[in-house]
Amino acid sequence: MATGKDRQKQLAREHHERQMQRRIEREQKAKRAAIIGSTVGVVVVVGGIVAAVALLGGDPAKEAAATPTASAQNTSAPQESASASPAAQAKPYDPKTGTCGYVADTAGGNVKDVGMPPAKVSLKPATRTMTLKTNLGDIEVTLDNAKAPCTVNSLAFLAKKNYYDGSKCHRLGSEKFPMLQCGDPTAKADGKSGGDGTGGPGYVMAEENLEGAAYKRGVMAMAKTQAPGSTGSQFFLVYGDIGLTPDYTPVGTITKGLDILDKVNKAGVIGDAGDGTGAPKETVEIKDVTIAGKS
Repeated sequence: MATGKDRQKQLAREHHERQMQRRIEREQKAKRAAIIGSTVGVVVVVGGIVAAVALLGGDPAKEAAATPTASAQNTSAPQESASASPAAQAKPYDPKTGTCGYVADTAGGNVKDVGMPPAKVSLKPATRTMTLKTNLGDIEVTLDNAKAPCTVNSLAFLAKKNYYDGSKCHRLGSEKFPMLQCGDPTAKADGKSGGDGTGGPGYVMAEENLEGAAYKRGVMAMAKTQAPGSTGSQFFLVYGDIGLTPDYTPVGTITKGLDILDKVNKAGVIGDAGDGTGAPKETVEIKDVTIAGKS
């Protein structure tokens, strides 16, 4: 005969199972609602600006500690996919060993597997130049290798693997959320796949260079989800000022091509997601990515 103690254990077990099931359902629902790719979703007002933080993740966006605060969250923020955190926690750059702790992304999503970047990186040179060759012209970005070495190393690795070639920027923000999100390899310019912000390289990394981070015109930053350590391949190019909290790795500064972003912004979006964001009417296809300067 079951004792009262056994009954208590059974009830506790059942309670735990219900909690886990609800958590899974929440994560699945969040993933379906993900807009920014890495469309990292909670609607919030930031100094009068309604931004969107649909899980960049791509990127898994932070669920609590790393999600923009209650006064700063939004449904359009740049994120990759709204899925769970990876099984292993990505480690930041270790100055003692000169290595980065990339880990496999077990949260799901559409993966273009090109392997894992080399863990060993260098802080020199302090900056590197990234050139995005697009159908509208070149966009150049000065990457901050000294402050975001793991992110820059990952971008260089993906560029060498032709990871971004043939993809299109899948999300354009609104007047109050002025950014263009790119880097989802499943967003094909040939029209065979629209890309929904859930594409990634199959690995994630820790966020970097967050102290004092501001997302002003000319900044390139990485998309992510609500989970910490969920930065992947997706990124967003800022052509205005966005009131995001410092949760997304600012990886560089746009030195050429802001006029292209302004042109794309002026053309508007297709299928407004309800927050002023959607696929840009003016298609931006990434034909090739190169990164100069050895690390």
